Amino acid sequence: MTQSTSINYQPSFRVYLGSSLLLLGIIMSTLLFGPIILACVVLPFSIRYKVAGIWINLLLWMVEKSCGIRYEVEGLDHIQGIDAAVVLSKHQSAWETVALRKILPPQTAVLKESLLWLPIWGWALATLKPIAIDRNNQREALKILIDKGTKCLKEGLWVVVFPEGTRAAPGEKKKFNAGGAILAQKSGYPVIPVAHNAGEYWPRYSFLKYPGVVQVRIGPPIEIQNRKAGDINAEAEAWIEQAMTEITHLPQTPATHYQVIE
Repeated sequence: MTQSTSINYQPSFRVYLGSSLLLLGIIMSTLLFGPIILACVVLPFSIRYKVAGIWINLLLWMVEKSCGIRYEVEGLDHIQGIDAAVVLSKHQSAWETVALRKILPPQTAVLKESLLWLPIWGWALATLKPIAIDRNNQREALKILIDKGTKCLKEGLWVVVFPEGTRAAPGEKKKFNAGGAILAQKSGYPVIPVAHNAGEYWPRYSFLKYPGVVQVRIGPPIEIQNRKAGDINAEAEAWIEQAMTEITHLPQTPATHYQVIE
């Protein structure tokens, strides 16, 4: 596996140009695919998902061609033969919200309810069985996660959860919410931990994207039978954080860099 040992965060003309082209491509593709997916609302979910998959492939192609961001995946063998699972993933950028749609089997994701209000993009997302929650009402959010999450899992959809709740800068650790682990415990489906360093190339809240190879690591299924949700969550967090220490390449002055771009 190829891994970069340093990242040049000095914005160049290529970085500005590539980031601008990507933004333009995202806007244009949204205007194209959003209405198409909305028009497919009367069709089976499988068709809507396939149309959205074409959009995902286009977005990842644009990310690579305009910004030079590629990715490598390790651990795909860990998910072979699994019908459905709860994915607990590291959350550093917008990149993984797109890329995991291609890397993992058909899925849904837990997201903020307000995202569905966004014109075109949010409306199209609403047709793809998202698990939308209001983070200001944690009790109701957990109930929705368990009810809708269990239903999706039984339908064969994987459920992607970002237990940190919000994007964390490389090297930053946030507390893992136990909601995903509770869903796994109550539904009986396994937990799959996922680590990646996308935030090093697509920094959170940043317009600029930097070329490089995102390393994605998929861990082995975590046993959930006869275990407490807290223990399941702690094991997933420990695996993810250990993997992050192996794939993270912090800039020389990370704090300064990420304060500037926020």
